[in-house]
Amino acid sequence: MPAASGNQHNSADISVDVLIVGAGFSGICMGIKLLEAGMKKFLIIEKSDDLGGTWYENRYPGCACDVPAHLYSFSFERNPGWTRMFAGQQEIWQYLKSCVRRNGLSPHIRLGTRFCEAAWDEAASHWRITASSVPRDNGNLSKRMNLCARVLVSGMGALHVPHCPEIPGIERFSGPSFHSATWRSDVDLSGKSVAVIGTGASAIQFIPHIAPSAGKLYIFQRTAPWIVPRLDFGFSEKARARFRRIPAPTWAFRKFLFFALEWRVFSFLGDRVVRAHMEKIARNHLENGVADPKLRAALTPRYHIGCKRILLSDDFYPVFRRSNVELVTEKIAEVRERSVVTQDGTERPVDVLIYGTGFHVTEQFIGMKLFGRGGVEIHDAWRNGLTAYLGVTVSGFPNFFILLGPNTGLGHNSVVLMIEAQVDYIIKCLKLMRDRKIAAMEVRAESQQHFAETLRDHMARTVWQSGGCRSWYQDAQTGQNTTLWPGSVIQYFRAMRSVATSEYDLRRC
Repeated sequence: MPAASGNQHNSADISVDVLIVGAGFSGICMGIKLLEAGMKKFLIIEKSDDLGGTWYENRYPGCACDVPAHLYSFSFERNPGWTRMFAGQQEIWQYLKSCVRRNGLSPHIRLGTRFCEAAWDEAASHWRITASSVPRDNGNLSKRMNLCARVLVSGMGALHVPHCPEIPGIERFSGPSFHSATWRSDVDLSGKSVAVIGTGASAIQFIPHIAPSAGKLYIFQRTAPWIVPRLDFGFSEKARARFRRIPAPTWAFRKFLFFALEWRVFSFLGDRVVRAHMEKIARNHLENGVADPKLRAALTPRYHIGCKRILLSDDFYPVFRRSNVELVTEKIAEVRERSVVTQDGTERPVDVLIYGTGFHVTEQFIGMKLFGRGGVEIHDAWRNGLTAYLGVTVSGFPNFFILLGPNTGLGHNSVVLMIEAQVDYIIKCLKLMRDRKIAAMEVRAESQQHFAETLRDHMARTVWQSGGCRSWYQDAQTGQNTTLWPGSVIQYFRAMRSVATSEYDLRRC
């Protein structure tokens, strides 16, 4: 790609061809593929003090992936040494670190650096970016830095800004309170009265781990989730040695897992037979795990399976057999200094509050600014809802790409597959820019609009929009699902096979 020029380039502390924001799965994949393509002038900035993204940040008890490890990994970095079918946080984090080491990516990563703002310089055809160092203790001050990049890639993902509930009086609570994503390992829960708000993916993982030690555990449930058996198991050393010795079985096992999960998309897209089969599995799991009819009724969802995220657990339902655990379905009215009060007037004494309330998924670039062509800020461009052509690029923002952008999440398969497809697409764009000496590449507004309209048409027929629930998949303002891809992974692969230059405005150097 052509080098940047002009006064702004000279004033930058760092000048690169590609700046990647985030060192999780997305950013690491992008970096590895850039090196593979011979593009070495790039930088990855990461706000945390280590790489790994969500698999470094989330360290609550029981944190693990709900996609099989052999599929929740890069196709070009298959790991024969996974110890379990569903890997835990530490093992996934170490896997990502090993990918960075093996591919020589470390020199391209700058940790403790937070993206703040970026503005497109139309005259110079590059991005002017402001970042800041993240203080590690109270004695250090944040230091701002200026960067210049021809191409800006967001690899921040959606699961990095915790969502905390807005409950009257919650700021008055005097005991320890924290979100699962910022777990307080220094807080001893032994013998304490603990309130967990939320029964989502994180909560059903950590609840079984804290229940035995808590004196009393209140689980505040707003909406019952659909839960299916996890069926986790360990891989023996003999099996791992076989995977290491002969690569073909890991490839075959990965393919098997892919197709085993891929068929589930039909239940989300309207196939009632597949949906009924999945609901039967979930109902049997609930009946086998909870004997009390009244409790079982409270834990039974009132919407179609898949409308909200389907959860995997073998140890959540057995928690309710414990005498110190109480499920609370009454809505919380207020939080007091040392208690939680529900709308029926019941006051429950609480020592520790834990939020298992997920993340701000339908909002991107929270606390950041991104100014595109003509000074339009991306939040203004998205005021009517998040959209991006192929989920990757946005009209009005040249040379800007998003990994795991709007409508590219999955409810049925491994999102790493989507990341790889998007990275390969971006690499094709960068090669096109280099070979044709393109200074700026921007998707046409009509192309993005047509793509968004097609998505909405497909989405209207899915369980996510017609399944009888409101979920974090949906934009709070519009009610539209701006999170998930309304189709199969195979369909997305086909859409990403090549770059249709007719969909873009290309400006030569």
